[in-house]
Amino acid sequence: MSIVSRIMWIYIALLACPAFAQEGPELGVAVTADQIASWAISVQPDGTGLPAGSGNAAAGAEVYVMKCLACHGPEGAGGLNDWLVGGHGTISSDTPVRTIGSYWPYATTVFDYIRRAMPLTQPQSLSNDETYAVTAYLLELNGIIDEGDVMDAETVPNVEMPNAGNFIWVYSEK
Repeated sequence: MSIVSRIMWIYIALLACPAFAQEGPELGVAVTADQIASWAISVQPDGTGLPAGSGNAAAGAEVYVMKCLACHGPEGAGGLNDWLVGGHGTISSDTPVRTIGSYWPYATTVFDYIRRAMPLTQPQSLSNDETYAVTAYLLELNGIIDEGDVMDAETVPNVEMPNAGNFIWVYSEK
């Protein structure tokens, strides 16, 4: 039997079994509106979407030790996962170290990422206050804010990140 004949028989067999072709594996379950809302937590660069709450570097250091240190190392460097501190002046080098202080363009993005994805084993488990505090701690370790600065929905968008001016934003109008 030629390859064309085989393909024709397979095609005929598939057409003869429309019920089989229409049935799916029935994987997953329907998502509820509450489940969708729990993930609709985006924070924009201008601070839109930041929740109520506040925190400072001292409180953030305590949360960091309990929930971040195991992966990111003491003071945000030297752990198993990405370094969060250091890398200043390396972005244009042959071996850039992309950390919060050397690469990230917005402090709001730092908050959003921590809130959404950390700690790795329990994403979205930090309270708003804990998230603001860890954000403050990491910004302070990078020399971006002072130790006593309070981070909240009004102050985080106003933090000037060292590498913010080195991004080229391209917008397309649709």
